[in-house]
Amino acid sequence: MKAPIRAYRSMRTGKNPTTAVLTYEALRSLVRSAYEHFNQEGYFTEYFGYWCVDNDDVPGKAGSDVCNYAFLHLRRDGLWPLSEKILSYTEDDLFDVIEFLYDHVSKPIAGNFHSFANCGMHWHTFDRKSGQQEFQATINPLLESYNVGYRLSDNGEIIECGPIGLSNLLDAQVLSAEPTVTERIQGAVDRFRRHGAKLDDRQKAVRDLADVLEWLRPQIRTTLLKKDESDLFKIANEFGIRHLNQNQKLAYDHAVWLSWMFYYYLATIHACLHLVERQKRKASPPA
Repeated sequence: MKAPIRAYRSMRTGKNPTTAVLTYEALRSLVRSAYEHFNQEGYFTEYFGYWCVDNDDVPGKAGSDVCNYAFLHLRRDGLWPLSEKILSYTEDDLFDVIEFLYDHVSKPIAGNFHSFANCGMHWHTFDRKSGQQEFQATINPLLESYNVGYRLSDNGEIIECGPIGLSNLLDAQVLSAEPTVTERIQGAVDRFRRHGAKLDDRQKAVRDLADVLEWLRPQIRTTLLKKDESDLFKIANEFGIRHLNQNQKLAYDHAVWLSWMFYYYLATIHACLHLVERQKRKASPPA
């Protein structure tokens, strides 16, 4: 088990100018080191096999040609073997390969030691969940320190962490038992924060949140002033998010304003659901 990464004194006091954000080159180098560590410890043996002094290359579940296996899954040539090809990776290549590694990592838990020529451990039993958790715990501090901040989710997708102060909002539990509400909100959040999301994806995410507000409108009326309620839908309708017409304001910086609208709507939905829940508790006090 590696020692946890923590902020040392110069980082905590802001005197280390290299701590704020990793360059792409630094991230790429650190990911390579992480991969080589897990590979050496047998975490990719189940799928990618191992080398034996007696039997040469022993294939894993991916078969004897891992390069073609990687091409089949990633649909890009020249990405494998990682240690040889990583210096030519684009950011998209690197993020794709990180997700690919997450899908194929597993912790070795039982095997046999081959002593001849000090060949080493030959693992045969693996724990995929534990391997993924350890890989995630190693990769996420690196991703969080790169660019806008990313993390590898539990389902193996690289997503944005969100702006400082708003990241908790993205992971907040939705206080509703209605699948229409919970599924639409989660879908919007996933679409908005996914790495490489296009403006169309983000606009659809904002539209989905506006639709959730529309669905909740009868309940919202009891928690908001009439003008506040009107303003919520005015934003989406006048800025071309929902009903398109020639009177709308379309000449705005979509990247900036879509981000603002997304977090504004998401925060409003959570606030309204909490207020509705509070009113329900007041109306039905415990016996």
